Amino acid sequence: MKKVKREIQHTAFPIKLIIAIIVCFFTFLIATKMGAKETSFADVFNAFFQKGSSPGYSIIRDIRLPREVAVMFVGAALAVSGAIMQGMTRNPLADPGLLGLTSGANAALAFALAMLPSVSTFGIMVACFIGAAAGAGLVFGIGSMQKGGFTPVKLVLAGAAISIFLQAVADAIGLYFKISKNISLWTAGGAIGTTWQQLSIVIPFILIGLLFALLLSRQVTILSLKEDVATGLGQNTRRIRWLLFIVIVILAGAAVSLVGNMAFIGLMIPHIVRAIVGVDYRHIIPMSIFTGAIFMLLADLVGRMIHAPMETPVVSIVAVLGLPFFLFVVRKGGSAFQ
Repeated sequence: MKKVKREIQHTAFPIKLIIAIIVCFFTFLIATKMGAKETSFADVFNAFFQKGSSPGYSIIRDIRLPREVAVMFVGAALAVSGAIMQGMTRNPLADPGLLGLTSGANAALAFALAMLPSVSTFGIMVACFIGAAAGAGLVFGIGSMQKGGFTPVKLVLAGAAISIFLQAVADAIGLYFKISKNISLWTAGGAIGTTWQQLSIVIPFILIGLLFALLLSRQVTILSLKEDVATGLGQNTRRIRWLLFIVIVILAGAAVSLVGNMAFIGLMIPHIVRAIVGVDYRHIIPMSIFTGAIFMLLADLVGRMIHAPMETPVVSIVAVLGLPFFLFVVRKGGSAFQ
């Protein structure tokens, strides 16, 4: 097993990235074609080029394509934000869903829907940005209150407590204002009903976040070393951390505005990617983009097909895989995939 792992890691990174892109492309095509309603690859092809009149064409063009584009970008956003968090905090258990970002964004989303029932997609996304920042601020604030600062265990415990509290706030808002059904459209952890208009607003922000993540990937690698090493290499660690925090908030907030509160993706994908490309974040971040997209496409496909025509929430599929993975990483002390 170790020999296979070494051979994978010694393969040239561009080859690995090209393979990931190809796999992502074909996974996207398969996920778009398959569903409760039988369609063909011809319908998929016609939907890409906006020509066709069959029922399958309409289903793919108006329902499946925007949905699969959404889950693909959400997977990329959550995977990259998790990779950045793990690198800059040197915490192998860091994940936007476990450290309060997605639950904070979810609570802010519920508050926005309650106060402004006709709020636009852009307004929801801005609320999610604010909520993600507030959730992360609470977690890091509580985790650093005790002597010795925040440790991986403290952060996870603080994140669990804050996430439960913020989820309760979102539920309370939904019950009090009688908007639980509206909130559940996002909190179910899926992309049902995603429209091209929503994507045109949210995806540019995700692309901006991914671009800055790539530009700052070298700095994340340096931050993943010891603090004195990063300082000795001339890094303004405080400024870099603030920039990376903004990138994480943009990515996590935009993801929540599309599919709701979701954990474990930002935990699992970076660990899996490290086993493939090593510990250099100049390789981890671009590979996480496509690996996270592939994972979410497959999770959404399983959720649609496992009990068709009924749907299993994607958040449930991810949790079934994510919880054992989390326990495995804890047991190995975060070094299982290094």
